[in-house]
Amino acid sequence: MWDWGTLLSLFLLGFFGGTHCVGMCGGLSSAFALQLPPHIRRVWLILLMNFGRIASYVLIGALMGLLSGMGSLLNETHTLQIVLLVLANIFLLLMGLYLAGLSDWANKTEWVGRWLWRKMQPALQKLLPIRSYAACFGVGALWGWLPCGLVYNASLFALSSGSAGTGALYLLAFGLGTLPNLLAMGIFAAQLQRLVRQRVLRLITGLLMSAWACRQLWVAVQAALGG
Repeated sequence: MWDWGTLLSLFLLGFFGGTHCVGMCGGLSSAFALQLPPHIRRVWLILLMNFGRIASYVLIGALMGLLSGMGSLLNETHTLQIVLLVLANIFLLLMGLYLAGLSDWANKTEWVGRWLWRKMQPALQKLLPIRSYAACFGVGALWGWLPCGLVYNASLFALSSGSAGTGALYLLAFGLGTLPNLLAMGIFAAQLQRLVRQRVLRLITGLLMSAWACRQLWVAVQAALGG
């Protein structure tokens, strides 16, 4: 069952992780834009790539939620979900500290998906250089599987959700949080970057996110002890 607190936390994780997203993804879209044919405008490249990216996030969330739901049915218990919820909130706690500039432990997990990304690169190469609108979306959809610690954190919440619908919703919230930074990196890039880089704002947001994670950890521990 989803809750507003988790949705808001994942949205803020995506938004205030914007410097990470723009650094990793903004450079890619800029590189792709240099190879565009005249009939495709840069704005359509950015829009379609990001819609494709978020579609992949939603798919990942649905798959993770479906997997956790199957696990709960097989075990006839919520123990697995509680364990995953604890792991997800520990990761969220570390992400909050990362956003606050107090720790970078959560940013050291991107090696996990590198094997999968290497396997998907041949499909990406077939779509490059981009020559159609469908290819813009396809590149974005593959881009959504790029190794990213922020995505891993959101995926853990999906994996603890117990349903495909809730898992998809969690990743959608995260994806929408990343969207403003990547869509606005053209006209409003400077202003937006100043916002997400404000030390005090990032510190407050990161600490609030970590505090929420601690609260959820306490709830999970109580649920485990009560069970």
